[in-house]
Amino acid sequence: MENKAVENIHHHYAIFKPWGYLSQFIYNGQRKKRKKLLGELYDFAPNTMAIGRLDQDSEGLLLLTTNGKESFRILSQKYEKEYYVQLDGLITDEAITLMKTGVEIGIEGQKYMTKPCKAFKIDPPDLPERARKIRDERHGPASWASITLREGKFRQVRKMTAAVGFPTLRLVRVRIGEHTIDGLHAGSVREMKTL
Repeated sequence: MENKAVENIHHHYAIFKPWGYLSQFIYNGQRKKRKKLLGELYDFAPNTMAIGRLDQDSEGLLLLTTNGKESFRILSQKYEKEYYVQLDGLITDEAITLMKTGVEIGIEGQKYMTKPCKAFKIDPPDLPERARKIRDERHGPASWASITLREGKFRQVRKMTAAVGFPTLRLVRVRIGEHTIDGLHAGSVREMKTL
């Protein structure tokens, strides 16, 4: 007799989340103004969930899956998450060193010391224009840095750059583990066989 076991097929996606979108499919708050949701970008399979989040003002790589086990695995601290951040002012070597070794930030009303991470200055990266214009040179100089973490506290990168005196103007996640935004443009989706 033939084995008729049904294989559980899951769907996986990589998307370049544009600025202004929430990292969710359902809006649970009061609708004072219309919020843009991920489901507006693509016809995702039922039960698709975002693996982690990028806040409304952040952009870049977001992985999605219908497999909860995969979501849990990728959220673990085994996977690096790399961000390109545009900063208010010309970031110093001292500020980079502070972020590498750990800085104190606030998380849910408590003081938290970030874990050591990778951080270095970069030239302005080749990224798509953001949907909402960022201030221009008349408001002072800006610079770019790459920050790679294995943890992911709420608005951690923004809090880290502010803690060293260089507030974030733009934040783009460019990599999660081996997955990158290469070949994606703002709002585009790539279906994948595995994560």
